[in-house]
Formats: sequence, C-alpha cells, structure tokens
Amino acid sequence: MKRLFSILAITGLMAFGTVNATTIANANTAITTVATSTTQDDAAPAEELGFHQKLKKRFIEGGADFMGIVLLCLILGLAIAIERIIFLNLSTTNTSKLTQNVEDALSSGGVEAAKEVCRNTKGPIASIFYQGLDRTDEGLEAAEKAVVAYGGVQMGQLEKNVSWISLFIALAPMLGFMGTVIGMIQAFDKIEAAGDMNPSLVAGGIKVALLTTVFGLIVAIILQIFYNYIIAKIDAIVNDMEDASITLMDLLIRQKK
Repeated sequence: MKRLFSILAITGLMAFGTVNATTIANANTAITTVATSTTQDDAAPAEELGFHQKLKKRFIEGGADFMGIVLLCLILGLAIAIERIIFLNLSTTNTSKLTQNVEDALSSGGVEAAKEVCRNTKGPIASIFYQGLDRTDEGLEAAEKAVVAYGGVQMGQLEKNVSWISLFIALAPMLGFMGTVIGMIQAFDKIEAAGDMNPSLVAGGIKVALLTTVFGLIVAIILQIFYNYIIAKIDAIVNDMEDASITLMDLLIRQKK
C-alpha cells in the first residue's frame, strides 16, 4: 500500500508541476498576444478558450500558495481512495460459493479439508472461516470467540486510511475559505493604501478569494463521492462477514452432532 501510495502521490505531483509549467507558458503567451493585438486597430477577436484552458487559467489566477495546497489534497485523497477501492474489490468474495465449498469439505474431509478450502480462497471472509475452524478442537465457544475477534481485525483492515479521505474532504474547503479571507484582506489593504474605492483596486483580491473557494469546494465534492462509495463497499463486505460467521457456526454445530 505504501508503495502504491507513494507512486500515485509522486505521479500526481509531477503532473502538477508539468501542468503548472505549461499553464504559465500558455498564460504568458496569451498575455503577449493580447498586448500585441490591442495595439492593432484591425486585430481579430481572440478565440474562445475551451473548458480545459479555462480551468488552467482560473487555477493560475487563484494563486500558487493555496491552490497548490488544495490540489495536493486532491492528489493525496484520490491516491488513498484508489488504493482502498482496489483493496476492497480484491476483498470481495462469493460468500455463497465459499460457504457451500466449506460445507462440502466438512462433510467429506472434516475440519482439515475445510481449512484447506479457506487457505485457497482470498478475502476476509475466508480468513475468518479459517480462524474459526482452527479453534474447533477447543470447542464451539472458542471457535465463536475467534470468529468475532478476527472479524474485528478484518474490519479494521477494511477501514484503514479511510479517515484520511475525510480529513482531505474537510481540509480542502477550509483552505479555500482561508484563501477567501486572505484575498479580502488584500483587497481592503489596497483600498486603505489608495484611499479610494476604485473597483479596479480590489477586483484582483476578490477574484482570488472566490477562485480559492470554488476550487476547494470542487475538491471536496470529488473526494466525497469516492468516500461514500468506499463506505458503502465496506458496509456491504462487513454485512457479508457477519452473515457468513453465523452460517459457519451453524455448520460447526451440525458437524459436532
């Protein structure tokens, strides 16, 4: 997980650096073009920018300080979310098929055959089954305690690092609002220094304030969608774990009779 997290984070940072360099160059070129065109009376109107170009332009206008931190929150949050989604998909097991295979193994080969089935099956449910079957020699009560205890361990593995996504969801708009406050302070500083309420003096600061808020909210919305999907996936796996644990204990009780 650490290796995947590092690769995704570094890739995102490299992509951010590349986008920054490209967008700055594009912005400088655009400024030069506009300045040249304004000196010509018969200059043609500027072409309308596409969505991607507009997004990059707005990102640069928002300022590198807070916009870069907000983008970092998005990159890290997505890296964790992608890692969790991959892990949860790999942890999903066909519970009905596993239960049937364990039941058949118990009937034909006993506990050892059932344990072999669990060893050859991936996922938290198979691991819980194995721990319960491994304690059957100590009695049904010991097997039940093992299933419950190891179920808690597997639940912790499923929820690992999810809290970091919720942190980035809360942090991104907060950083945006901080940029808003700083932009407004800068606008009022310019008014105070000029002693005049000329709109052109404060337009830049207010623009930066609004852009940081918008990008912070966009990052929070994107991460919230991934977060809700991950939570729903975890709940589904946990429900399967609980149902499968009850089924396993019923199988062990019938096998003991």
